[in-house]
Amino acid sequence: MGYRVVVAGATGNVGREMLNILSERGFPVDEIAALASRRSLGTEVSFGETTLKTRDIEGFDWSGWDIALFAIGSEATKVHAPKAAKAGCVVIDNSSLYRMDPDVPLIVPEVNAAAIDGYARKNIIANPNCSTAQMVVALKPLHDRARIRRVVVSTYQSASGAGKAGMDELWEQTKSVYNPTAEVPPETFQKQIAFNVIPQIDAFMEDGSTKEEWKMVAETKKIVDPSIKVTATCVRVPVFVGHSEAVNIEFEEFLDEDEARDILREAPGIVVVDKREPGGYATPVECVGDFATFISRIRQDPTVENGLNLWCVSDNLRKGAALNAVQIAEVLGNRMLQRA
Repeated sequence: MGYRVVVAGATGNVGREMLNILSERGFPVDEIAALASRRSLGTEVSFGETTLKTRDIEGFDWSGWDIALFAIGSEATKVHAPKAAKAGCVVIDNSSLYRMDPDVPLIVPEVNAAAIDGYARKNIIANPNCSTAQMVVALKPLHDRARIRRVVVSTYQSASGAGKAGMDELWEQTKSVYNPTAEVPPETFQKQIAFNVIPQIDAFMEDGSTKEEWKMVAETKKIVDPSIKVTATCVRVPVFVGHSEAVNIEFEEFLDEDEARDILREAPGIVVVDKREPGGYATPVECVGDFATFISRIRQDPTVENGLNLWCVSDNLRKGAALNAVQIAEVLGNRMLQRA
């Protein structure tokens, strides 16, 4: 049995990755439609060996389509997701619009796949923030063993998290450093991103946190456990693809670093690269194009009771967005088959 699948936002970085991953993982597709805004109408995108021409999302008839993967941002999602859902097409949304809606499940399949059953309330499933997704994959198996009390995380997030415009700005500014006459002022980012780090992702909130930091707090609680305390500092770095995180975890029970390493090696979606030697760890360059979340630098934190530190790296366009959405579609497809 195959499905009629829609990818909305098919010309963007995440939308193209969704098409790639659907093909790579052999998702059972009977028919696929690539949608984009009117200005991108007719743009060609690839789905395996097939070339698709994008169709206009504005006039699209959602009737008879089974699953839609959305990568079009919150404002457009607000318009089109309810239309698709009302027509019986289950929306898997990559924007932040529905993540904290109590009637919409927020899913990372390795962590809380069973929660997907709540999709029927609105016919919508939310994909978490990219920085949250990779972190909770690492937290969940450790939480199951020793109960996490508190997480302190600092992120090092790539330019691709701001879309193609962010990647282009990093590239153009990097070139301009060697050509002083070709200055490229910041537009996508708040300050120069080339050869710099920016401790702001998204807008500031009243308490001094940014919205990106708030997302990591709120989404971790919804996905893993509302009792976990989380504090985050999110930083944009001059890397094209791949988010990194330094994660400090305080547990209710003692968890030895060797046991934690073994637990993570056996956990779904994780690859442990942890040798105590020069280069014995994962960096964003190695994770690009990979499905896994890479964990390195696992060690006790002697400054707190029951503490551990670890380093977490993942391709944000994949696990942080497109891959997680396709994995949700796979779980959803299995649920549909079981009920058929």
